[in-house]
Formats: sequence, C-alpha cells, structure tokens
Amino acid sequence: MGVVQHKSDAQPKPRAPHEGAVQEPRLQALDLACGYDGAPVIEQVNFSLAPGEVCCILGPNGVGKTTLFKTLLGVLPALGGQVLIDGQDAAQMSRQHIARKVGYVPQAHTPPFPFTVLDVVEMGRTSHVDVFQAPSAHDRDIAIEALNTLGIAHLAERLYTQISGGERQMVLIARALAQQASLLIMDEPTASLDFGNQLDVLSYVRQLARAGLSVLMTTHTPDHVFMCADSVVAVKDSRDVVSGKVDDVLTDAVVEELYGVRVRVTDVPAGKGSVRMVVPELRKGENRRAQAIRDFLQRGD
Repeated sequence: MGVVQHKSDAQPKPRAPHEGAVQEPRLQALDLACGYDGAPVIEQVNFSLAPGEVCCILGPNGVGKTTLFKTLLGVLPALGGQVLIDGQDAAQMSRQHIARKVGYVPQAHTPPFPFTVLDVVEMGRTSHVDVFQAPSAHDRDIAIEALNTLGIAHLAERLYTQISGGERQMVLIARALAQQASLLIMDEPTASLDFGNQLDVLSYVRQLARAGLSVLMTTHTPDHVFMCADSVVAVKDSRDVVSGKVDDVLTDAVVEELYGVRVRVTDVPAGKGSVRMVVPELRKGENRRAQAIRDFLQRGD
C-alpha cells in the first residue's frame, strides 16, 4: 500500500533568514581540541556556521575529521575549547537536547534488517519520543512530510535495502529532516555515488540552506566545495586548520598542501557564466612510470 502524498501542518517549514539580517551562529567551534583518552587528534579548530549557510570540511584521510564530527555531535567530550549550539555550550546539553537541534546524515549504508523507507525516516523522531514509547501518528505524519518535501514519497513502502545508493542518501537526509533540527551534519554525503547522484545531492544541500537550515558536511572533492559551500574548514594536519570563506581559503597552495598534488584553481566557462574548479597537474615521473609499465608488459616469457 503506497503512502498518500499530502500537505501536513505537522512539520513547520524552516524559514530562510531575512536578507541583510545579522544571523547569530547556529554552530561555533572555539579553539576546539578533539581526541580520545586525553590524547588530541585534532586541535585549534575555529569556525562558525550561520543559518542558511553551508560549510565544507576538507582534508586528507586520517587528519581527524571523523573525530571532529563525533565531538560536534556530543558523542566525544571536547578535550579543550568549546562547541556552541545556538549559543549554548554543548557540554552542558543532554544528548537528546543536541539531537533535537542537530541532525546527522551518515554515509549511505545497508542496514542488517530490511526496514521500509518510511520506517527508516520515522527513526528520525527518536529524540522526540520517550524511552519505551512507540512513535505516534503525529511522528509518522512528520516522516511522511519529510519524504514529500524531498520528492521521494513514492519510495515509502520500498525496502531500504533494495533501493539505489543515491536514493538511500536522500532517505537519510529525509530522516534528518524528520528530527526537525535546524542544523544538519553530513558525513561525505556524495561518497560512492555516481556523478549524476552526486550533483543531485549537492543540489539538495543548497536547497536545504536556502530554506534556512545550516549544513556542515565533509567531502574529499574540492570541486564540491566551490559548487555548494559558503565557507570551508581545511584540515591540513592535526594542528594546522584553516577556515573562512571558500574563495579566501581554497587556493592553489592550500589544495596542494592538503593533498600533495600540484593544482590550479581556475574559472571554467559554463553556460552564461563560469564555475570555479580545481585542475590537477600531471605528477612528476608519471610519463616515466607509464613507459616502465609498457616495457614490462611487452616483455616476453
């Protein structure tokens, strides 16, 4: 039985900030240090995220981005500094309180049980439901409205394990919307998606921001930062973190430091305008290496 698409007053739409109005940050990291058992993994993190803004965290593997996320979500205590959510010290907030303000969107995954899409989205209501209490009809209405909002209500009765990777990512975004949080934290939302689905997800990220939500996301693709972000946190190593407006931070030199690859940040004509992209240069020695491979393959037994 399919779910009827309908308008519901169960979930108020987030309002976009008034143009020109000064917006208080939804999320702030102030000299933040994150790690395990007293040992810092990443330090001196400073950034702020206002309503209607997208911020991307960019950096190579192993520099502490996941640890930073866990600290921002309240899963790990900060080893130093502060996390402020709507001006409140996150260290003084309960996990449930944080969950009502911050929605988490993990990488698309396959759960061990074949839940329906609607069931998965309804799980976003957990922070609004008392322990041992079942979700109410009101909670289900909000889950349906979240699916309608993203235009994927037709998937409601499908098994989450049997839909595509791009559809799963949209379902996880719908689950976060069902939390009715004003801040979304996304862990590599475009990971393992094909080119078309990556563009779809990035488009939805911008639409969420235009609706007034704040979005913090990680990515391994610098071009994605130019496509959807207002600001960026570039994590070079555990003690070298740079943040600010995208065009100010994401320069040739910074991208080269992040990934050890010579690049050129340039504007490429697109339609009636242009789009900024990162163009990598051929690594030194690649031609010699290619010739060595050809020589090897041409050898006889």
